[in-house]
Amino acid sequence: MAVEIIPGDCRNVLPTLDAGSVHCCVTSPPYFGLRDYGVADQIGLEPTPDEFIEQMVAVFREVRRVLRDDGTLWLNIGDSYAASGRGGNPEDSQHQKQASNRGSRSFFHNQMVANGLIGRKWVKPPTGYKPKDLIGIPWMLAFALRADGWYLRQDIIWSKPNPMPESVRDRCTKAHEYLFLLSKGPRYYYDAAAVAEGLAEASISRLAQNVEGQRGSDRVPGKTNGAMKAVGGRRRGVPPRHAQYPDSSDQRGLDDVGRGGQRNKRSVWTIPTQPFSEAHFATFPPALVEPCILAGCPSGGTVLDPFGGAGTTGLVADRLQRNAVLIELNPEYADIARRRIDGDRGGLLNAMEAA
Repeated sequence: MAVEIIPGDCRNVLPTLDAGSVHCCVTSPPYFGLRDYGVADQIGLEPTPDEFIEQMVAVFREVRRVLRDDGTLWLNIGDSYAASGRGGNPEDSQHQKQASNRGSRSFFHNQMVANGLIGRKWVKPPTGYKPKDLIGIPWMLAFALRADGWYLRQDIIWSKPNPMPESVRDRCTKAHEYLFLLSKGPRYYYDAAAVAEGLAEASISRLAQNVEGQRGSDRVPGKTNGAMKAVGGRRRGVPPRHAQYPDSSDQRGLDDVGRGGQRNKRSVWTIPTQPFSEAHFATFPPALVEPCILAGCPSGGTVLDPFGGAGTTGLVADRLQRNAVLIELNPEYADIARRRIDGDRGGLLNAMEAA
């Protein structure tokens, strides 16, 4: 399998890729107003949320052109607060994070400016937003992409059991992000069997019951659990495999429960964050990328990530025997991604030889 890493701005690189050349896109673009990646004209530091959304829509319009007609987009995007400051940035960045979330201008001035901490700037909320407003970037983007022609198929909750600590006292610590599934058309490749989950013990016990042998108050006369009817065969009303997409479980009707002790994957994914020591920016964990690729790209297919970052999408695609095309604006990050993927290949090869 081949992993191609292309340094450059995805807004310039994507138009050079062939139309219909990739099976799915799995990506996590820069979040609005949260991080300065040290490259001029970068996406994410636009003056307003609307300008950020406009840039995102333009990028993913080009992604849609590069996707096959049965392709999907798996989009991880986090939210931002108005006037919360910019975090995780270089010391000389004008987008530094407000050092305290105690929030008042007077506290910021007395504790920061008076103590000689330079380069730290109060960030005014964009027009139309109040200080401390949750902007709603994920849904703004999802709706804008839908209006631009994408099919918005699902919102998936990435639940983080080890979220970033927050010293907040007037709201909950955020422990989730959104992962949106969008498609180019109404019918698309989706391998439900590849990401099916094991049944819970309670479900296995329930499915093992002899429903027809129950009497009296054990069940309503003449009624049988629909899920139990599904065991051993295709559920009533589920369409047969569609000829145009012979490998897609979206068309072959995987039963929700009962087939082979598995059930259809749920829309809340509990996945811990995973640090990567070489990257000084957020990387999404391989465990988040894996089900996206398994469900969205057939073996031997090609996965695209226009915001390649530390190369997680390429790393997972390579492990799963898929090709990958990564685009990364920062050449240093592109080098990190290449070293990471090549190092992982070497580690897997050594493990196979040892076995």
